[in-house]
Amino acid sequence: MALPKTSESPQLLKIRHSMSHVMAMAVQQLFPNARVTIGPWTETGFYYDFDNPDPFTEADLKAIKKAMIKIINQKLPLERVEVSRAEAETRIKAQNEPYKLEILEGLQEPITLYTLGEKWWDLCAGPHVEHTGQLNAKAFELESVAGAYWRGDENRQQLQRIYGTAFETPEQLSEHKRRIEEAKRRDHRRIGTDLDLFSIEDEAGAGLVFWHPRGARMRLLIEDFWREAHFAGGYELLYTPHVADIDLWKTSGHLDFYSESMFGPMTVDEREYQLKPMNCPFHVLTYASTLRSYKELPIRWAELGTVYRYERPGVMHGLMRVRGFTQDDAHVFCLPEQISDEILKILDLTETILSAFDFRNYEINLSTRPEKSIGDDAVWDLATKGLTEALQRKGWDYKIDEGGGAFYGPKIDLKIEDAIGRMWQCSTIQLDFNLPERFGLEYVAADGSRQRPIMIHRAIFGSLERFFGIMTENYAGDFPFWLAPEQIRLLPVTDEVMAYAETLQSELTAAGIRSRIDRSGERLGKLIRSGEQQKIPVLAVIGAQEAEQGTLSLRSRRQGDLGSVARSHLLQAAIAANGARAAGLELGAS
Repeated sequence: MALPKTSESPQLLKIRHSMSHVMAMAVQQLFPNARVTIGPWTETGFYYDFDNPDPFTEADLKAIKKAMIKIINQKLPLERVEVSRAEAETRIKAQNEPYKLEILEGLQEPITLYTLGEKWWDLCAGPHVEHTGQLNAKAFELESVAGAYWRGDENRQQLQRIYGTAFETPEQLSEHKRRIEEAKRRDHRRIGTDLDLFSIEDEAGAGLVFWHPRGARMRLLIEDFWREAHFAGGYELLYTPHVADIDLWKTSGHLDFYSESMFGPMTVDEREYQLKPMNCPFHVLTYASTLRSYKELPIRWAELGTVYRYERPGVMHGLMRVRGFTQDDAHVFCLPEQISDEILKILDLTETILSAFDFRNYEINLSTRPEKSIGDDAVWDLATKGLTEALQRKGWDYKIDEGGGAFYGPKIDLKIEDAIGRMWQCSTIQLDFNLPERFGLEYVAADGSRQRPIMIHRAIFGSLERFFGIMTENYAGDFPFWLAPEQIRLLPVTDEVMAYAETLQSELTAAGIRSRIDRSGERLGKLIRSGEQQKIPVLAVIGAQEAEQGTLSLRSRRQGDLGSVARSHLLQAAIAANGARAAGLELGAS
């Protein structure tokens, strides 16, 4: 079942928004001392933040849900009311709702509020259903309670956020719950621990990733594939420092516009240095190291560059949001008339790389010039036209995000769909007029004049760490053969066949096949269960008959029991699968 998206279903938006008000009313009926703050709908449901003296418990959630059902069955009207600022302030003070007073300060007249029944109301712009009878009491759920800070500021009051979800039908709710359970099964943090891929060690600090040998091997395979694809696409690689003099970040503008996400400076030899939050200024300096000719353009440079950004403790999440991560950055310096061709090349490369990991369904937005921006209209028009032409030439459907571009240029954002229908922000392509201007970048044009190049920022994975997490959840840890950290596990049934197993492992290793011998001495059933739990793509059972005949009894996670296979045939099939970056072995006839 395809669940409706809130953004595409006005009725679902009304249902979830109305349900958040019903929840807030129920909470204040049961807990009169609870103060309300904000309660929006989300893409997956709704929530409300409360300031309540005591923590909400699971038993409280059950009681709140019961009270909500009662409110729904009463068919109470939700009515929009316009009031003056003074009247709104009087109403709020009468209710002793301090958070609403602060919200009121940021609103412009006319002030709108929605009443629910005769007494309960909240500041709100809507929309809502006409009455609670239009909500389905069997199609909503209260899911969890979490901490939240007022206005997202950890220096302010800590609140309690109750999350819920609501749909039009009970069947949609059941499908949502099924997907939630499936998402838990695929959680990359659990899989990362179970398969010993990575960890985040508190002793070293929050948000810093430790890659274990198995995860590091996978990361190397991903990086090698990425490099090969870039060399084939006409890129050269750069390596740049992790820190730079703080004046560089002043020139780039990061210190003015991005300082809250940067770590503090360090003093070395009486100069201040800053950990890099971005790679782009380093690529700009590399370009500026010599005067360029128009004949050299386009210049394509890529880097797997580790950057460091400050993330608040409450938002870090496994590999998805960390403080130190590797961007697969690339920057293209080109002529204005080369924009469309270069964007098309980037789109082609993006498809090549993402499809290798079985991501083939995309959601694409083209974001245009915002109100606050820099650069001439003519350059913006040319840049936007170049992005549009490239998408049309590629044949990809896309949506226009009016005014959603960066202040320095228009952009394309690409989301990928995973195996259970979730969309993840991944690749981005951004045109930049700002950094070439700030750093005075030039090239010598055909007429001998000095001109500014167009700079294209581009990332395909976005963050290698985040992509690894998304990929892990997409495969549920059941990685394709070419990518698995351990491709073949050899299961000797007795010690007498160990020499044969060791000979085979040496042959596999020499051919670049990742294998391990299970030397635990356990019974065969347990050896097989252990390999299956660790999601090894191929298990090779070795008994006396196999050792005598030079064969193996193979079991594949994707293909089942493959029977007896000559060891030379296995070797050839494994080498071919790696070369083709295949999901499994193609054995054919032995």
